[in-house]
Order: sequence, then C-alpha cells, then structure tokens
Amino acid sequence: MAAPGPDRLSYEVVDVFAPRPFSGNQLAVVLDAGDLSTEQCQALAAEFGFSESTFVSAPTDPTADYRVRIFTPSTELPFAGHPSVGTAHTLVRLGRLPAGVLRQECGAGVVEVEVDDDGARLTGGTVSLRPGPDVAALAAAVGLGPADVTGRPAHLVGCGIDFAQLEVHPGALDRAVADVPALTGLLPGVQGGVSLLAWDPASGSGTVRVFADGLDFADDAATGSAALGTGIWLAAVGLAPDGVTEYRLAQGTVIGRPSELRGRVAVAGGEVTEVSVSGTVQPIAGGTVRVPA
Repeated sequence: MAAPGPDRLSYEVVDVFAPRPFSGNQLAVVLDAGDLSTEQCQALAAEFGFSESTFVSAPTDPTADYRVRIFTPSTELPFAGHPSVGTAHTLVRLGRLPAGVLRQECGAGVVEVEVDDDGARLTGGTVSLRPGPDVAALAAAVGLGPADVTGRPAHLVGCGIDFAQLEVHPGALDRAVADVPALTGLLPGVQGGVSLLAWDPASGSGTVRVFADGLDFADDAATGSAALGTGIWLAAVGLAPDGVTEYRLAQGTVIGRPSELRGRVAVAGGEVTEVSVSGTVQPIAGGTVRVPA
C-alpha cells in the first residue's frame, strides 16, 4: 500500500447502522482532505460509489472539532446521518479525537455527535416541519394506491435536510417502486427524498424504505437524516407524546443491507425540542487513494 503524500490520501471504509460487518450503509471517510476541490471530492465519491463519502478537514468554525463535506456519487449534501455517525466514530477509533461529544461542522452548521466504543449518536440541528405533498399523489409516485396508505399527513420533516414522510401499511412496503419524474415534480427543492414508514405502535418500532434524491431516488440502506425526520413526524401526528420517546427503525433488507437505527425524540407542549439517532459502526477496510488531478 502506498503511503499518504501529496498525491495520495488515507481513507477508511466503514458500515454504519450495521448490526454486523457487511450490513448497514457503506461509507468512505477520506482523511486530511482540506486541500481537495469540490470537483476532486466529487470524483472520489463517484469512484468509491457508495451512497455517501465524507471528506474530513480542520474546522472553519471555532466551536467545531472538525469539518466534513458529504458527497453522493453525483452531488454534495449539506447534512446526512450515516456519514455523520460513521465519520465521528472513525475519527475517535483512529485516535484523532477523544471519545465523548464531538462537534461536527457541515453544510447545515455545527451538529453534535456522541461517540462510544460501538458507534455514535447524532443529535439533529434545527427542526424543520412543513406541509408535505398530497398523500394520494405521493403514494402514486411510489407505485402505491389509496388502500396502501394510512391517510396520516405526509409532512416534510428533517434537521438540515428534509424528507417527505409517508406512512404505509406493512404489506405495501415491499411493493413500492419509485417513479423518478413523478417524485421530482412532487418534491421540488427537497434534497432528502421520500421515507416510507410501516409503523408498529405496540413495539414503538417501524420498517422503512427511503428513496433518496441524492441517489436518483434509489433505495438507501440506512438513512440517519430520514430517521431524525421520522421522530419529528411521530410527534407531529401524535404518536410521540410530551416527554421522551424511543423508537427503532429497520431499513435496507430489501437491498440486502439490513440496518438498525435507534431514534429518540423529546417533545414539550407538542413541539419537538430534540431528536437524535444512534447506531453501530463496523470498520471494514482502510488504505490510500490517489488524489484526482
């Protein structure tokens, strides 16, 4: 393996929200990337081909511990969940930062990530709750009909990046198919995409599929930013009362990457005061990568 230098950077590959290695959502973490241009970051993200890759550098905000830029194979995102969790855990595992609460600078501002031995918990920033598209129209855009949805509102929810949250009956989840032109028309300016939720109130858990805009509305294996939005949505529709509600989400099984996300939402007077998501991070590989010209 070539050593890091002017033409090569170190990177790590980890699986995030992964109950075991080779599950969850894959992430490439490129270290010491402050000198890379946007075009170079985008080229490397396309080369790795994961749903997201991150590029770590010194912070520009004096209150932050590090800065991260987040790229899908085709675009840069201001914020994302599994990249934030995976990057923070990697920096602690490599001894670059101490365990505990880290302050991460990203395009959406500074967010907190609490790291322990197994993984990390990401606390969302400013809560966003907006009216979403018509439920029937959104259902049709993912190949479903009126009988497949519960009828609860499809709010736009998030903490730095928004998702349309659509609740469906369990039997409908596997039948959903994204209609890319229809979703693009229904969700202008929504960088997250659409999160389909089959909710089990008895267990406080759900199964989700997320068609991510940054992946051209392909299925994502584990989407921490959408899981934050789910907590906001649960509060908005009365499924998370005042106090603290824990919830669990399963994702990724349909594409062979089973993932587990653990959410927590705090509500006071019907308003979300804090929402977070946690999960396990599994180190998979490491090496150096050539710096694009």
